[in-house]
Amino acid sequence: MGERSSAVEGSAETFVREQLSGRGFDYDSEAIDIDDADAFSRLSPDVRAWWIEQFGEFVPENGGLFTPPQKGAIPLIDEGTNTLVCAPTGSGKTLSSFTAIIDDLFERAEERDDGLENSVYCLYVSPLKSLANDIHRNLTEPLEGISERLEARGESVEIRHAIRHGDTSDADRQRMLEETPHILNTTPETLAILLNSPKFKRKLETVEYVVVDEIHSLAANKRGTHLAVSLERLERLCDRSPTRIGCSATVEPLDAVGKFLVGGTLTPDGWQPREFEIVDARFVRGFDIELRCPTDDLIHTPRGVITDRFYAQLDELVAEHTNTLVFTNTRSGAERVLHNLRERGDYDESNSGCHHGSLSKDRRTEIEEGLKRGELDVVTTSTSLELGIDMPYIDLVVQVGSPKSVAALLQRVGRAGHRLGRTVKGRVIALDRDELVECAVMLKKAEEGFVDRVFIPENAHDVAAQQVYGMAINGPLPEAEVRQTLRGAYPYRNYTGDEYESLFRYLTADYDGMEEKNVYAKVWRDENDPPGGEHHHDDFAPGTPLVGKRGRLARVIYMTNIGTIPDSFSCDVFTRSGDEWIGQLDESYLDTLEAGDVFVLGGARYEYRYRRGSKVYVDPTSARPTVPSWFSERLPLSYDLGREILRFQRELLDRFEADGPPGVRRWLRTLPLDENTVRAVTRMFDAQRRYAGDGSVSTDRRLAIEVELDRDDYRRNYHVHSNYGRRFNDGFSRLLAYRCAQRANANVKVAVADNGFTLSMPLNRKVDFDRIVREIAPDEVRPDLRAALSGTDLLKRYFRINATRALMILKRYKGYEKSASQQQVSSEMLLGFADDKDGFAVMEETYREILEDKLNVDAISAFLSALEAGEMDLFVARVGSPSPRAFGLATLMASDVVLAEDDSAVLQAFHDRVMNEIGGEARGESGGSDTDG
Repeated sequence: MGERSSAVEGSAETFVREQLSGRGFDYDSEAIDIDDADAFSRLSPDVRAWWIEQFGEFVPENGGLFTPPQKGAIPLIDEGTNTLVCAPTGSGKTLSSFTAIIDDLFERAEERDDGLENSVYCLYVSPLKSLANDIHRNLTEPLEGISERLEARGESVEIRHAIRHGDTSDADRQRMLEETPHILNTTPETLAILLNSPKFKRKLETVEYVVVDEIHSLAANKRGTHLAVSLERLERLCDRSPTRIGCSATVEPLDAVGKFLVGGTLTPDGWQPREFEIVDARFVRGFDIELRCPTDDLIHTPRGVITDRFYAQLDELVAEHTNTLVFTNTRSGAERVLHNLRERGDYDESNSGCHHGSLSKDRRTEIEEGLKRGELDVVTTSTSLELGIDMPYIDLVVQVGSPKSVAALLQRVGRAGHRLGRTVKGRVIALDRDELVECAVMLKKAEEGFVDRVFIPENAHDVAAQQVYGMAINGPLPEAEVRQTLRGAYPYRNYTGDEYESLFRYLTADYDGMEEKNVYAKVWRDENDPPGGEHHHDDFAPGTPLVGKRGRLARVIYMTNIGTIPDSFSCDVFTRSGDEWIGQLDESYLDTLEAGDVFVLGGARYEYRYRRGSKVYVDPTSARPTVPSWFSERLPLSYDLGREILRFQRELLDRFEADGPPGVRRWLRTLPLDENTVRAVTRMFDAQRRYAGDGSVSTDRRLAIEVELDRDDYRRNYHVHSNYGRRFNDGFSRLLAYRCAQRANANVKVAVADNGFTLSMPLNRKVDFDRIVREIAPDEVRPDLRAALSGTDLLKRYFRINATRALMILKRYKGYEKSASQQQVSSEMLLGFADDKDGFAVMEETYREILEDKLNVDAISAFLSALEAGEMDLFVARVGSPSPRAFGLATLMASDVVLAEDDSAVLQAFHDRVMNEIGGEARGESGGSDTDG
């Protein structure tokens, strides 16, 4: 492509202007700068002409016909440069990838008398099957349009494309072997299977382009880890190194995601990434976003009034716009919002709908098609419409509650105005007082161009086990090649020799008693130098360490069991006395439960005792619930956003000190907040300061802790205002509960939220909490947390998930399928064995995943290091009642805030006690009247 493109470069701008003039576009050539020349110069005349026909709308702010990501990416891809394209949804980043690739394939097909080879030239990998299916605009239309132009002048060029994923029929798979698509769309799991398909993997040797779409959603989890290794395996399979293109929504850090995309090589100086370029067009769209609240007093306003105002406001927003997409944070919330809209307004199945992962594929497709055609006035969803499908008629996104990260907010509101040049219009409606500040900071940071970081899992043994097994099945091959391939992937760049040996001890079943547990060796490793003098494999020199598969069914086991998405199930709940069946709980909810916790099921209260496989045993109780039913559904607050909230709170306190409440209100009005939010935030923090002092507000330089003696319930409660998100708080609270229980010899109950956590123990037990926090050395966090996890349901669940990923437990074997609950039973039989073995890879990965990916152990260690260095301070306040900033935490300890309707009464009681102590009015109207304008 490079030679041809340079020949037409000089005429590109002239070509653009001629084409625009031919379409009747009048412009002042001196006033308007067209900077599409470089991108256009890379395309053949037929492709350029097709583009003009399709997108011949000159956009002055784009400087031509290409959007910023397109004009940046097309030249790079044309040159064969690995490229990460980062831009908002609707900005044409996927089309930018396909345009350069299609142009190359058409040119090469024209040059060959018999067209392209019967093989794959481009792989398009997307995280969702629905994304693979929804490529009409980005792939089918260009292929058909350009082919028609060629046919009009008597030329016949065929560029085939197809979709291959888990639902593809056997007949279609066979057809792909006989008539292979030149562009193959697939998923990470299917790519791994294709790399081990004896026949089809030969079709991948010609791959020259790999497009990874929505890479931000893959990098942060083990699906992405798996894909990263598959791309390294593909690298060694291909005739030449494929050009890798990543398409991402707004993400950070770009450099790490770029390295994740391209992988690297091992050199004497260590791991070195392949070269790549970044097209950073993350902030090329205008934003119209605002935080709204139905009232300026979420405590005393009756719940029914808040609900009525919310739906009236939502109905008004829908009426003012063509198509509105409403995001909630749970599937049940999406269903509930739609039901209430239909009950209260003029909505039915013809003009409204709901979309989430629990609905049937046909129903989801029906809703997607209605959105694409602009036929639905409003659609509610949870997370299923964050990615993928093109929805050109949506002109408003409403987010109910906090999406918990700036990245998620940008991804969701970006569905509105799904074209570059249109303003992104979003409204966030907060119904929870604790989310007001969170949402306010989120919108402020979104306008400032801040993005939360993606944290990429590293050194996952379970994924490594799958991929090494796959390589061995394709072998035998040198062990050095296996290790280099694995370490070429960014998540394994720091995989140590000890970790590698631990992995191979597991894969070769090099533990006494392992095969007695029906866990057999999956690979062999040996030197190609047997005693007889003749080496096993003529392809390798004598003495070469080799790796190969074990067992006749190895390939079948691999092909039917690989993947990283865990199965889940519901657990049956029984009473210990009488073995009475009570109902069911989602197993993820059990992650939050410890023995002694109380929850609500079917309107009754039960104390959790223990779990056996898929059965949970409880005791009826009249005690207050300690873990609300919705806990496991909610998204966790991002750690980076939590830190920004703490910085914001420091600035807020400074403004209170300098200008008082009127000055704070004036400052808040400069942010994208409605007046109700401005007044509610000011009122809440003013009451907090008056009740417990400035020190009771946590900032990026201080951790505030309040000690409350609850004599009614005979409990001593420690409310810790650590606003670092639920992952951090889950880990930090477990660590402190472990130490407090040891120190006080008492059962410590824990309630965790995004803005802090509460530890509770009997009133007659007391610890020096300040000292316990300060005495934890940063290097003690990991071993202490590991010890605290012993015997927990969290450990049992994640061991099952990782044992299944590592093929220690087979989901499918000889036609028999093992359900998730059966996998759990099997894993609990293996857990003791694995935990007793030093360095057992699956056990080590279970602890690593929980500590690093779920409990944010590194952030906890960093916090304690800052405390140790004097960069952070502790403030301990002793209070007679929870402070305003602790109301949410105290409510978690007091009642179930979903199934019980008394949370408003609990909050009002807290608030009135606080206001009585500080001498304020019942509603807390502190700071004078709002006469400051």
